[in-house]
Amino acid sequence: MSESRTELLAWLNDLLQISYTKVEQCGTGAAHCQIIDSVFGDVQMQKVKFNARHEYEYVANYKVLQTAFDKHKIDKVIPIERLTKCKFQDNLEFLQWMKKYWDTYYPGGPYDAQARRSGGGAGVVKSVSGGGATRTMPKRTAASTAAGRIPSTGLHHDTNQSAMVIELTKQNEDLKVTVDGLEKERDFYFGKLRDIEILVQQQLDVEPDNQLLKEIQTILYSTEDGFEVPPEGAVEGEAYDEETF
Repeated sequence: MSESRTELLAWLNDLLQISYTKVEQCGTGAAHCQIIDSVFGDVQMQKVKFNARHEYEYVANYKVLQTAFDKHKIDKVIPIERLTKCKFQDNLEFLQWMKKYWDTYYPGGPYDAQARRSGGGAGVVKSVSGGGATRTMPKRTAASTAAGRIPSTGLHHDTNQSAMVIELTKQNEDLKVTVDGLEKERDFYFGKLRDIEILVQQQLDVEPDNQLLKEIQTILYSTEDGFEVPPEGAVEGEAYDEETF
């Protein structure tokens, strides 16, 4: 059975160390990003704005969330347009789904939400309760750390190198996901502009003196300072030279 609004807010505030008073506040997307980060620990939290005030900032947060969903193959459609309106019912339903996902996949162990928001790793450890059961996050003590320490300089060096390789590999994967998302977004908007261009040209053939259409066409063909459209055949010629040599 799905949790109530009060239960969800209590769980969310406990997990993320925040003080939300309304489910509608989840409409910014920031909390959802950190819920997923508490599961996988690799969400780009430095890009998430918890103090977002405008809808375009909400959308930017949801782009981070979508990137995380794509990376971990989470098959759930994010209704961004409805969530960013910050309406109660839409945000309640999505938060209920997020809670179920968290209950299923949360690995346990330490998670310091404040440290993650500030770009750090695990900091002060606290207990996180959810679904009626309390999941205690064990805190390392100096004694346990010292007891488990291996006094081998060579092994310590190899461990550091392995950790560095893992971290660099993770960063590389994140960059690939980001680039893939940017390319999809670029292609999407280019397709829209191409459709508009064709539509304007077709209408100009019918109404050659339509001033509004001419102004739209001027905007479509305008360029930024310092950018020039290459002459026709230039790209093909360059490609041919590269293949030849």
